[in-house]
Amino acid sequence: MRIIILGAGRVGESVAENLASEANDITVIDPKPERLQRLEDRLELRGVPGNGIQPSVLRHAGAEDADMFVACTPLDETNLVACKIAHDVFGIPTRIARIRSPEFKQSETLLGHEGFAVDRAICPEDSVTRTIHQLIEYPEALQVLQFSRGRAYLVAVRVSARSALAGHTIAEFSQQNPDLQFRVVAVYHRDQETPCVSGTRVQAGDEVFVLVERRQVRAALRAIGNADQPVRRVMIAGGGRVGLNLARSLVGRCEVKLIESNRQRCEYLAAELPVDMLVLEGDGSDEELLTTENVGAMDLFVAVTSDDEDNILSSMLAKRLGAKRVMALINRRAYADMLQGSTIDIAISPAHAVIGELLAHVRRGAVAAVHSLRRGTAEALEGVARGDAKTSHLVGRRIDQIRLPEGARFGAIVRGEGDDVQVLMPHHDTVIETDDHVILFLPHKRMVREVERLFQVRATFF
Repeated sequence: MRIIILGAGRVGESVAENLASEANDITVIDPKPERLQRLEDRLELRGVPGNGIQPSVLRHAGAEDADMFVACTPLDETNLVACKIAHDVFGIPTRIARIRSPEFKQSETLLGHEGFAVDRAICPEDSVTRTIHQLIEYPEALQVLQFSRGRAYLVAVRVSARSALAGHTIAEFSQQNPDLQFRVVAVYHRDQETPCVSGTRVQAGDEVFVLVERRQVRAALRAIGNADQPVRRVMIAGGGRVGLNLARSLVGRCEVKLIESNRQRCEYLAAELPVDMLVLEGDGSDEELLTTENVGAMDLFVAVTSDDEDNILSSMLAKRLGAKRVMALINRRAYADMLQGSTIDIAISPAHAVIGELLAHVRRGAVAAVHSLRRGTAEALEGVARGDAKTSHLVGRRIDQIRLPEGARFGAIVRGEGDDVQVLMPHHDTVIETDDHVILFLPHKRMVREVERLFQVRATFF
């Protein structure tokens, strides 16, 4: 697929990195040649310096033959105008824009073909807020992802020494919980994937990925046996867009303290938030401030400033001072990879939070949802089985008749609509039906193309 990316900032760089790794033809436009040079040195892509809203620059970048245009500069107006030009002048089929303003995001008229012609609006800040919110709702989890409009969940959990799963095989754990419909789709021991079969023995410290029906998520987490401690007290370091959105989302649910270093911003936050939310002027890495505000009593400390180093330092300090769980917003991939699972319980990457929304447009075949896992090395994919037994590679076939790449595995099948929806954990003799939503786990992204072909209908389907 030929993809043009406008903007080589942190989000654009991460998008380029993910898409270039899948053998797409990537061109990145940015006004700063030094940014493009760094990308060209690291990745197999082409850089075009210039202003991306100028048709001549887009033409030079290959817009006349492009399949997708992704505008992810920090400015909404630049991204919107660029998408409009990409549609009206060059007819690029798919146009995606990073948009921060809620007024633009909520207006179908403005984003539609008669407006700025944006097919999909993405916002890393909103995606990060949703990610943190899910982790507050399920504090036992490392990652919580939804499939099939929230009917099925993929939950990543670090197995504690007290867990009922520690020291047992997957089969033994299933026998102990006969009423629980779930499937363990991956086990990582010391950051290395291990074979995931019924006889796999899970150890304390392992990271497991479990697919489960929505109504049984809490039951699955309780069965695994990790501590179920609801989050009641939250301290947020950083009062920017993410910090403010997160604080707003917790109104009425948690006791919140928000730390911001800029006095003017503090005054704005205090006016925007309820009076019972405490806004503090100060530095999130100030030990005296954290101690005075009793950070050790916090169920969760979240560092979401715009500076990676500040987020890392303040999170590590909060953990040392007794905060039960700490999260840090980290833009640089090298930092996130290094710190995940360390003193910092969860490292959140803004770009990874939105990459799934982009990948669903890049995937071939009837792909409904994509989630990037393990910092982009693995993937969970939801596809729709179209056609019939003659035209489909899936429909009418038993699970044991379908060849997946070695290591890839079936997770769940979501069948039906409305009140008749079923979430099935497929066995070897389960037969896939037309319009089934099939969820697969892929331990390596190199398997993607082969799996995509399974969801592509043969030419005889009309």
